[in-house]
Amino acid sequence: MRVIEVSEIIPVVKRLCIEANYYIGEDVLQKLEEAASIEESPVGKEILSQILTNHRLAASEKMPACQDTGVAVVFVELGQDVRLEGGDFYSAINEGVRQGYAEGYLRKSLVDDPVIERKNTGDNTPAIIHTDITPGDKIKITVAPKGGGSENMSEVKMLTPAEGLEGLMNFVIDRVRRSGGNPCPPVIVGVGIGGNFEACALLAKKALMRDLRDKHPDAKWAQVEEELLKRINKLGIGPMGLGGRITALGVKVLTMPCHIASLPVAVNIQCHAARHKSALI
Repeated sequence: MRVIEVSEIIPVVKRLCIEANYYIGEDVLQKLEEAASIEESPVGKEILSQILTNHRLAASEKMPACQDTGVAVVFVELGQDVRLEGGDFYSAINEGVRQGYAEGYLRKSLVDDPVIERKNTGDNTPAIIHTDITPGDKIKITVAPKGGGSENMSEVKMLTPAEGLEGLMNFVIDRVRRSGGNPCPPVIVGVGIGGNFEACALLAKKALMRDLRDKHPDAKWAQVEEELLKRINKLGIGPMGLGGRITALGVKVLTMPCHIASLPVAVNIQCHAARHKSALI
């Protein structure tokens, strides 16, 4: 059994909040460069060039890549051989978010009452925290700030099994089509399939954490990802919705078993500012 003081969590989360907003992953930058090289629309090509310049300036000047620094979504893989001491784990995560958003000059975007009063909480807490218990004596923390523009274009649909793969793919493509330029394309499309209503949504969000350069380990789903990307990039939405060949940088799928009477599907759309950073304690 390994003992970890809860206070150790705070500076790690603080750092991840800042770094995730300042530094876009190399996989995203590489895909943006590839997109810029093949985009045929002059306007689209210029937009992609400006996006790349923006991301590089954000990193060099240590500034947020996007003014919408998002809701702090935190994924925790908590080793079962870890014993936490000295305080409340979730309170420590929220304190890290509070400090990170203050010291990183990151916009605070959360309102306490979602409907009536909608008063800003002032520190971007509470974070949305997902915890998995895993083997071992370490803690892996991933902070994934998620902006409102792309999140608002996401959707869960309970398909019938009879609709099958083609029905599933049509739903994903139609969701991107209806989103248009709202999620600031080029986008990354996370698709969660299976489980139930809430599980497929979480799968879709987790799918966005995958490296854009990877391939699905299951060949049949790798083929589905490629086909979805191909069809989405034929929609003509283009960079920032102004037309072009590149609407999406990638499509990532995660699946799990589901009920015999169900086919739950979730689409979680992410803008080109695909922000997530991880640390191991």
